[in-house]
Amino acid sequence: MKIVVLAGGRSTERNVSLTSGHKITHALQTKGHDVAFVDLFLGDDLQAVDSIDDLYSSDPIEKDYDISDAVLTDDDINKLRTDGTTQLFGPNVLEICKTADIVFLALHGGDGEDGKVQAVLNLFGIPYTGSDTLAAGVTMDKKVSKEILLYNQIPTARFVAAYRNQAIPAVPFEYPVVVKPSNGGSSVGTHIVHNEGELKPAVEDALRFDTTALIEEFIKGREFSLGVINGQPLPAIEIVVNDGWYDFEHKFVTGNTTQFITPPNDLPDDVHDAMKQMALDAMQALGLTNYARIDFFWSPENGLFVIEGNTLPGMTPLSLIPQEAEVVGISYPDLCEMIVNGKLELLKNK
Repeated sequence: MKIVVLAGGRSTERNVSLTSGHKITHALQTKGHDVAFVDLFLGDDLQAVDSIDDLYSSDPIEKDYDISDAVLTDDDINKLRTDGTTQLFGPNVLEICKTADIVFLALHGGDGEDGKVQAVLNLFGIPYTGSDTLAAGVTMDKKVSKEILLYNQIPTARFVAAYRNQAIPAVPFEYPVVVKPSNGGSSVGTHIVHNEGELKPAVEDALRFDTTALIEEFIKGREFSLGVINGQPLPAIEIVVNDGWYDFEHKFVTGNTTQFITPPNDLPDDVHDAMKQMALDAMQALGLTNYARIDFFWSPENGLFVIEGNTLPGMTPLSLIPQEAEVVGISYPDLCEMIVNGKLELLKNK
């Protein structure tokens, strides 16, 4: 099968995406597929090849790609392109994608998870992994997705929205609170705020990354994540941070003191079962298909709460779904191929 792995892009999670993309490329090559790695933003001038077919290879080449903990700004990303242009799709990206049997979206953050790329691929009839345009956009917008979850009586933290160039609204619940951009991922721009004095700078920072920020009630409990592949829930994974909280560095930078425990210790079976069902319910409410990850808080006192959904979960060495899959005997290459085959099956039955 000819597969394009599309990574990079223009989001703050560009470096995370590149790491996921290189791992996915290597994994699919080990399964015998012809794979082309393409950077969405930089594209390829095709001068080094005689034809697009020469970009594909089934020869696995291991590439180490350390994830930088720097938060990329638009200016940082724009400087990567030498011709002065800044559009999302780099040179020849669409032409390359048109030659593939399917595009594996290894994108993270705004550019990959907000539905824009999916919409463009739809216009050209190019199949891709993950959910469709609407589900991606809805889930990426935390304000909209939380409203949908609440409408469907799926527990999630209460919140108020703050908007750029408007007064910060009154907070109707006690401190601490969580402040985050409405559109974003990997905890970029997210803060735990302990008092009113910390609120304004936290909101201002979150609004650097989006025009809307959420101020959420703080849900105390253990943190879990649960992936679903082609309608089948994986075992939950517990995230235990020994210093601070599960921010960008703890998610992606090696050496941070974070434990990932799957299956979780001391989690009652009925709670684990309820978490799996709630993940399926959340996916259905948000319209997610193929694969996704749902994040949770749980405590005996407060019960289960959905934090958010992730339409294109990370696939880096520290990412959660690969660890969940491994514990039930699904290797990383098998996981990547299951995602591809699952989406092709969905499209065949559409």
